[in-house]
Amino acid sequence: MPAVMRGGSRKPTRPRAEAPASPNKGRSAARNPAPPTGKLHAARGGVGVSPRLALGVAGAALLIALVATLATGHRTERLAAAFGRGVDGQFADLGFKLKAVHIEGASPMAKADIMNATALYQDQPTLGMDLEDLRARVESVGWVKTAKVVRLLPDTVSITVEERPALAVWQHSGAMRVIDGEGRIIREADAARFPQLPLVVGQGADQAAGAILPAVNARPRLRDRLEALVRVDDRRWDLRLKDGSLIQLPAIDEESALIQLDQLDQRQRILDLGFARIDLRDPEMVAVRPRDAVLPGQPVAGGA
Repeated sequence: MPAVMRGGSRKPTRPRAEAPASPNKGRSAARNPAPPTGKLHAARGGVGVSPRLALGVAGAALLIALVATLATGHRTERLAAAFGRGVDGQFADLGFKLKAVHIEGASPMAKADIMNATALYQDQPTLGMDLEDLRARVESVGWVKTAKVVRLLPDTVSITVEERPALAVWQHSGAMRVIDGEGRIIREADAARFPQLPLVVGQGADQAAGAILPAVNARPRLRDRLEALVRVDDRRWDLRLKDGSLIQLPAIDEESALIQLDQLDQRQRILDLGFARIDLRDPEMVAVRPRDAVLPGQPVAGGA
């Protein structure tokens, strides 16, 4: 049992997020960055009364309280809330208090953020939990698309989430943010921990990335050479390659332009030639510029 200071009360501690049971006993798939003090475990049995009997008693008590407070005017809500807290405390003494939280459907990084958002603590009365409020807190986490919260009496809460998969790192206005396929920023995600994600740059790149990235990722030779996708005037893309080459895509029908690039690469290995620029904006022709080409109007070195 947790130590109790004389003249004081037990200090609430946060429950540990636990993964569903697995063949590796004694291990938890979820890690809490700030583990609570004391050993937590799911309590089963030994609470003095069965969950069904306890709930029956609680229901009868609440019915009596409702009848008693109907004549109290504006004090009804306050009395009912105070009575509810008293009932919660009584049943907590019988074992209806939080010992474990199971989080399913979330990655290890997301689990820690979800656990922090719940604000649950060890030995919190389970009967009085507002599950709708708890669900809303979980869904406020950037990782989470949807969540379902279930109370497992007497001492466990189960949280099942649909996680937003990270799609890309978005660079804009000097900031780097992780985004999902809908362009939504995953606030809790540290971009430095996702070097494997493609980089998209510029205003509007967050919202447009979901449409272009599947087409790029489907082409391994292009994908492996890609350094960043740069959004131009929030209407089209430039693909910047690791060797410094720039591939200019049209504002519409990007797939046709990429097919044209595929055909050139299959015949001439155009991606290996190191052109400074490959312009695919005109569907009738492909314009290329060698790396040392002279721009129109640029004076030639040594010329008059």
